[in-house]
Amino acid sequence: MAKKYKLLLLSFLFDGVGMLSFIIPFIGEFSDVIWAPLSAFIIYKMYGGILGKGMGIISFVEEIGIFGTDFLPTFTLTWIYKYLIKKEN
Repeated sequence: MAKKYKLLLLSFLFDGVGMLSFIIPFIGEFSDVIWAPLSAFIIYKMYGGILGKGMGIISFVEEIGIFGTDFLPTFTLTWIYKYLIKKEN
């Protein structure tokens, strides 16, 4: 049970890091180039398996801002899917 909530706190943290690009003009767009692959790797390591791989791809696309989705809290949404929708322990 503790791992579940540790993942939630880390999800909040990493979503916050991803949203920093909104705060710092011009530098924020450059930081997305670095953060996008890093966030994909982190989400894969956090959630693993097919869910981690799929969400890693989604996180990369979301963070790079291709479709204007840079504001989505991908890490937290992944946690919600895994623990509230699928109801894994």
